[in-house]
Amino acid sequence: MTELRGAPVAAAITEACKEKLAALKDKNIVPTLAIVRLGTRADDEAYEKGAEKRFAGAGAEIRKFILPENTNQEQLEEAIQALNADPLIHGILLFRPLPAHLDENRIKRLIRMEKDVDGMSYASLGGLLAAKDGKAEAYAPCTPQAVMELLEYYGIDVTGKKVTVVGRSSVVGLPLAVMLTHRNATVTVCHTKTRDLWKECREADIIIAAAGKAKLIGREHTSAGQVLIDVGINFLDGKLCGDFDYESTSRQAAAATPVPGGVGAVTTSVLLKHTVDSAGKLC
Repeated sequence: MTELRGAPVAAAITEACKEKLAALKDKNIVPTLAIVRLGTRADDEAYEKGAEKRFAGAGAEIRKFILPENTNQEQLEEAIQALNADPLIHGILLFRPLPAHLDENRIKRLIRMEKDVDGMSYASLGGLLAAKDGKAEAYAPCTPQAVMELLEYYGIDVTGKKVTVVGRSSVVGLPLAVMLTHRNATVTVCHTKTRDLWKECREADIIIAAAGKAKLIGREHTSAGQVLIDVGINFLDGKLCGDFDYESTSRQAAAATPVPGGVGAVTTSVLLKHTVDSAGKLC
């Protein structure tokens, strides 16, 4: 079984950004990401620290905008509009989910597509659907893009393959299904309510789990020789784990991503890449 680790993928993406970063530096342009966070969540802060380390190491910058959890709709929209208009900001990342009193749909309509480096806006998602030859004008959400980067790095061609995506969120599952279809995969989208989930999984060449349910996919869902991609990040009995029961499913797999150390390790490098690309287009 080949373990598909994310670190070398992330390093390759970061290295590929260096030429663009150098060219921008010659023009006195520093790619800058605005992180907008409401309140304090441990997982958001962990991702934030990882992004800061990635950006600092590459010579890009992050500016943090930390708002109180009780920020109202008008205040949040004003903050987003200010970032949309700021020429020194090239990308905007808004941590979600937002507090329950806020209308996330209004924010999705507000973020400028050119700066939407995590592909959350309706304009970005529409651009992803309308992509020609698999190339979209908008930025894909970072986690689905990280999956695609990982598959490409390890030479796993999805053309003509049966791919089962377990998870239907607009953040991972649905955009990933679209991106795989653009690469000529035959995609089945499942979820925790899918009848005979085990059957849909066992018949696939590649299973991608993004349901957010710890160890949802067990040995009974898998068959020999599959590629298993785990996007899930869960805590079970105080330990980090994915949506696969890695110990049992990886034994008969051809290749599998670990959690931690798999897809999650790639997402901040994709965020960097999108921000650098945005800086090049906006300046």
